[in-house]
Amino acid sequence: MAKQGSLGEFEHLVMLAVLRHAEGVYGARIGRELEERAGRRVSRGALYSALERLHQKGFVAYTVEDAGPERGGHPRRRFEVTSSGRAALRDYQRAVRNLSVGIEEL
Repeated sequence: MAKQGSLGEFEHLVMLAVLRHAEGVYGARIGRELEERAGRRVSRGALYSALERLHQKGFVAYTVEDAGPERGGHPRRRFEVTSSGRAALRDYQRAVRNLSVGIEEL
């Protein structure tokens, strides 16, 4: 069983980007989502480190897909948010909402 943990700000953004794709999503698309929707450019290393942490926490899962010739024989991973990850997102967003009460002018 994967170890649960807290959710950091960048991990939160990564999970939201993954969650936008019900069928699962590849790392390159997650990076584009972060750039387009959150205005954050991230290195491949930072992105895959975050995805690995989220996997270790049990918040994301992935399936390895066979590689075709277009990827030079390299397989790729399709990421999805787990039910534990969805619960962690709800908890994180609830905490942000609760802490924001009374400071709406921001």
